[in-house]
Amino acid sequence: MLSISDLGILRTVEVDGKKISIQISPTYSGCPAMEIIQDDIRSTLAKHGLENIEIKQVLSPAWTSDWMTDEGKLKLRSYGIAAPAKHGCLLNGDDQPESCPQCDSKNIEMISRFGSTACKALYRCLDCLEPFDYFKCH
Repeated sequence: MLSISDLGILRTVEVDGKKISIQISPTYSGCPAMEIIQDDIRSTLAKHGLENIEIKQVLSPAWTSDWMTDEGKLKLRSYGIAAPAKHGCLLNGDDQPESCPQCDSKNIEMISRFGSTACKALYRCLDCLEPFDYFKCH
């Protein structure tokens, strides 16, 4: 559904002969999904006969939600997760979803600053009454 490119966590891919070097960045330092993402990269490449793979986590510069592609944001929304729409939203203090990803209502409220993962907050739509995750701006 959503690729590591869509999320902007894939930094570089370099091929030197049969060796593949990949750099990825977590959305938050200590992100528990990084090990699974690395395993998925290795298994996907192994299915295509590529096995000499080096994967490094890059922490600087830190990942920013500005690196998410517009297509990635649309994919998140279609899955029921609101994505940050504005670039630099932390600079102006505007870190909240624009609307409910289910019904597009702007009548929403925050339930918890932390949702199913540290990179998301939990919101509820006051019109359709559905809870939804918001992929926080950072």
